[in-house]
Amino acid sequence: MAAVISGLGVALPPSAGQDALWEGFFAGHYAGGRRGLARRIFANSGVVTRQAAVSPLDEDVSGWSTERRMRRYQAEAIPLGSAAVTRALADAGLAASDLGLFAVCSCTGYATPGLDIVLARDLGMSPNVQRLFVGHMGCYAALPGLGTASDYVVARGRPALLLCAELTSLHMQPAGDGVPDVQQIVSHALFSDAAAAAVLTPASQNLPGYVVREVAAVTDSTTAGHMTWEVTDLGFRMGLSPEVPSVLSLHVRALVEDLLKRNLLTIGEVDGWAVHPGGPKILDVVQDRLGLDDQALAASRGVLSAYGNCSSPTVLLALEALRRQARPPRRVVMLAFGPGLTLYGALLEFSTVAA
Repeated sequence: MAAVISGLGVALPPSAGQDALWEGFFAGHYAGGRRGLARRIFANSGVVTRQAAVSPLDEDVSGWSTERRMRRYQAEAIPLGSAAVTRALADAGLAASDLGLFAVCSCTGYATPGLDIVLARDLGMSPNVQRLFVGHMGCYAALPGLGTASDYVVARGRPALLLCAELTSLHMQPAGDGVPDVQQIVSHALFSDAAAAAVLTPASQNLPGYVVREVAAVTDSTTAGHMTWEVTDLGFRMGLSPEVPSVLSLHVRALVEDLLKRNLLTIGEVDGWAVHPGGPKILDVVQDRLGLDDQALAASRGVLSAYGNCSSPTVLLALEALRRQARPPRRVVMLAFGPGLTLYGALLEFSTVAA
């Protein structure tokens, strides 16, 4: 028995160019001595366009209370998540009522009833559908979510759906005074909004797609303070140490080699790489440590350029980019990184008739 990713769906809010965001908002947000530093960070982010459910070109949320941000999260995330789920189900040829498990990953908003309950109701899922909500795992959440959904499909023989939905635009922070907060500038230059959904079905249903061979992880808890996501009175505040790429460089090759070795494969036998583009330095480190050529990470760099860092949905956007290529790869390694400091990997293998 195996689980197959037989449908993917993406939903994006309106987009804006990085230059337009800088000129229209951030150049004024970071006034005085911080402006030059912020401009360089924005210019070197690798981002060309980004999406925002709450665009700073229209609304400055940096002074909003957390309560106000959470109310807006519900208003914006529900239709965005609904669109992604609907597209993924259509791609797999399933109805919402076919699902046995509905898992949601999101770290940018909380409410009860949450996205899992509201969307299950509104989209016509069975009253007996099992639900799972994963919060505060951040950028790597899609892969433990994928692993859990895959395990459910294998154990129960029923379809599952994973939704990752993030509205990072709601967590714009005040510019502050005095010494520039480089971590906040980097966050504001990279992060974006998106929703992405994946349908997983039992191999016995013979639907084409990517078989989930294995999901693996490693956490370096000695660097737990390198990436944080703190709830404050002014939304959620990102902490992002410049040491993150160095930590990844210590662990990523061993994680990938161990994952592949257990499946009797080597790095050279992988023809697709869906790497979470946390930023250009993250991708540079992965490429260097794994000895990959530029083409191997072209899809991941393209996602960073077109969508920015959307937190948990981003690695699914990279998988979708690979899947839409003229010649989709047969074997794909997905990699994502986040708080912990945690690295997650997944090995996928395409099958026209899963077995």
